Amino acid sequence: MSDDTVIAEPLMTEPAVDRRVGVLLPLPLGGTPGGIYDYRCPAHLQLQPGDFVEVPLGKRSLIGVVWQEGNGDIAANRVKDVIARLDVPPMPEVTRRFVDWVSSYCMAAPGAVLRMAMSVADAFQPPRSLTTWRCSEAAMSSAEKLSPQRQRVLAALRERPPMQSTELAKEAAVSVSVIRQMAERGLIESVAMPLPLPFGEPDQARQGPLLSPEQQYAADRLCEAVRADSYSATLLDGVTGSGKTEVYFEAIAACLAQGKQALVLLPEIALGAQWLRRFEARFGALPAQWHSELTGLERRLTWRAVLYGKAKVVVGARSALFLPYPDLGLIIVDEEHEAAFKQEDGVIYQARDMAVVRAHLGQIPVALASATPSLESLTNVESGKYRALHLPDRHGGAQLPSMHLVDLRRDKPPRSSWLSPTLLAALEQTLAAGEQALLFLNRRGYAPLTLCRDCGHRLQCPHCTAWLVEHRFHQRLQCHHCGFSTQMPSSCANCGSTGGFAACGPGVERLAEEAAMRFPETRRLVLTSDTVTGPAKAAELVRAIQDREIDLIIGTQIIAKGHHFPDLTLVGVVDADLGLNGGDLRAAERTFQLLHQVAGRAGRGSKPGQVYLQTYDPDRPVMQALASGDREGFLAAEADDRAMVGMPPFGRLAAVIVAGSQEAAVDDLCRDLARSMPQMEGVSILGPAPAPLAVLRGRHRRRFLVKCRRDVAPQAVLRRWLDGKGRKGDPAIQIDIDPYSFM
Repeated sequence: MSDDTVIAEPLMTEPAVDRRVGVLLPLPLGGTPGGIYDYRCPAHLQLQPGDFVEVPLGKRSLIGVVWQEGNGDIAANRVKDVIARLDVPPMPEVTRRFVDWVSSYCMAAPGAVLRMAMSVADAFQPPRSLTTWRCSEAAMSSAEKLSPQRQRVLAALRERPPMQSTELAKEAAVSVSVIRQMAERGLIESVAMPLPLPFGEPDQARQGPLLSPEQQYAADRLCEAVRADSYSATLLDGVTGSGKTEVYFEAIAACLAQGKQALVLLPEIALGAQWLRRFEARFGALPAQWHSELTGLERRLTWRAVLYGKAKVVVGARSALFLPYPDLGLIIVDEEHEAAFKQEDGVIYQARDMAVVRAHLGQIPVALASATPSLESLTNVESGKYRALHLPDRHGGAQLPSMHLVDLRRDKPPRSSWLSPTLLAALEQTLAAGEQALLFLNRRGYAPLTLCRDCGHRLQCPHCTAWLVEHRFHQRLQCHHCGFSTQMPSSCANCGSTGGFAACGPGVERLAEEAAMRFPETRRLVLTSDTVTGPAKAAELVRAIQDREIDLIIGTQIIAKGHHFPDLTLVGVVDADLGLNGGDLRAAERTFQLLHQVAGRAGRGSKPGQVYLQTYDPDRPVMQALASGDREGFLAAEADDRAMVGMPPFGRLAAVIVAGSQEAAVDDLCRDLARSMPQMEGVSILGPAPAPLAVLRGRHRRRFLVKCRRDVAPQAVLRRWLDGKGRKGDPAIQIDIDPYSFM
């Protein structure tokens, strides 16, 4: 048992006439301090903090968690009884502290945070079971002459554990009706068996691959952190292909040897097929998974297995951080720089940062792994908050790819083409040599903009201030912000022309069209979030690439992370400037990270890799840094620029978004907020201004930006400013602490 485990005492040891407990419900409710509601505890219940209980709320009943003692300031005739305590282990004390911390920091309702930790509604139902069959005593002693079919059934059951009907019928080569008839005659009897878990039992004693001296040193330091049984934060900083995964697998093995649970957060769990295979090869079993593509039954079994401590290793998306681990001993955040760790809806939080908090609360180690660490993490290393472990070389002697800048102002693509002569020549040479190539364009669909050829009218989403993206493969127009989808209209809504529409700019589908024209014999694959519809589909596509069934991959950012294709030797970035547009303060940093990561897919085997970056501005610092490999120089200049103006990580930001269905009401609330802006030293508030997406899902949006000195907490500023202002309803106020997106 770890030092931070708390054995909660009953709130009261003797029956009382009006014994009350404070219950937190998994709902975004306000109206009481902390959203906690008083309930009377019947005398036969001995409740303690963390107990899951069923309580009435209005005309329905809900499952909540006993959070504290009741405050006793509500009239007795208004307090309802707890209906029941559920027969499951209590929510761990560290999980409850984590819920409180996230709620306070992110300024979210505690019940909304609790809902993330109780995200499986039927997990509290009695465990289900499977009906299996075994030989009955009557069959063992029966003298009745049995048919050959029935004899085969009994023979199968004598040799193996109880089996389900379909499995038994297949094993004995009989129909299911034979099984049913034997059950009716008492020749076999049913046995209730627990449902199998959707994961295995990892074996930490299995030998991993031989590590290089640098890898072994990093692995030893991480294992020491695990065995220290205390909080530490480590940045595992290694170039693409340096073996970071195998290094932290050693820390997971050390964690399992301690009898504790381990959590690995991935930014794109649907694309973790290769990661899962590597884990299974290392530990002999698959880990528990946690992501949105799980079935309801898989989620139920996994959530309960985590709570009971049966899920020893969990790999998941950011929401896996909120599962109720009773004895978590290690957290790994892979690709820690990824913006995908930022939750933008509901409770807005940064999972990487919250993982560090969860580790600190539980007094356990956390490791952040990346080939392109975030400026925030590097700053924490410099300040001594994190330590750093470096892996400067690729595993097995593979070399980093050669980088080439293609100046599109001079090396212009042919008309109606998006590939420069230089990149086309490199593609032809690579494919002729029987090697694989990747064309990268971070833009889904066929074209980002469609307009009328006659009047220039642009096809826009009816619910958002965004253009509809043509998806020619599916013959649809789609909004990538709200999901609205429609067929291509036969005529222009503005001028009535039937002259047709023009596609402006390339998406990956248009790029695939050009590749098909220029390389008709090449086996191609378009890899985007539209074609990767879940983990199973991702595994299938990754296998096809690894087995050399694909010659040319055309993909978006989902191909940039973590994949290892030894025969992929060429990467062509079609529009390297794409992420630099707009007012995002992290635009240059994100562009460097993304393009460095996608470049790292090339040359990971024995063959050298080449990367071509097509750009209209090769003199930009980020392009020069990518070409020269001068990451440290680029990040130092980026840090200086941000420090000069007090931007993160050298200052604090918070966004206040006002959104509503009526534009006039939104503007009225914004004027009210503007009049009451607090005047505080070290704080400046900008706005209100229309958000770049001024209408999203039919709601008008305005933004304020709160900029604070590093030593000033924006939460205190916001609580003082927004106290008494409407946070819900229409219009509503949404708060984003440490914003990553400015849309």
